[in-house]
Amino acid sequence: MQHHPLSLPIDPLDLHRVTEVFTALSDPTRLHVLVLLMQGERNVTALVDALQQPQSTVSRHLTLLRTAQLVQTRRETTSVYYRLADTHVAELLTQAFSHAQHDRLGLPDHPAPPASIGGTQ
Repeated sequence: MQHHPLSLPIDPLDLHRVTEVFTALSDPTRLHVLVLLMQGERNVTALVDALQQPQSTVSRHLTLLRTAQLVQTRRETTSVYYRLADTHVAELLTQAFSHAQHDRLGLPDHPAPPASIGGTQ
């Protein structure tokens, strides 16, 4: 996956967008939806079955994720199918859950390439 350098100073529009993304990710049900979508496209019925939550609840969370541009949709007859918006969403989730697992298991940090800060885009 291509990583873009973090430009400093931070653009206010980017700061606002990142805040929107993390706000959308701040709910366990929405995170669970996104993890399910990492495995592939699903319709609302499949998500309701996997989450064991009412359709209205799942739809409300999907609306928020769609508004935050973390998921995209496609319609097939009467069904709406959801998928992750892009590979950045999957990478963000993977990193967040890896971080949580390291913390939970007390694992040491592993070497990572230095962060790109201050470069040009």
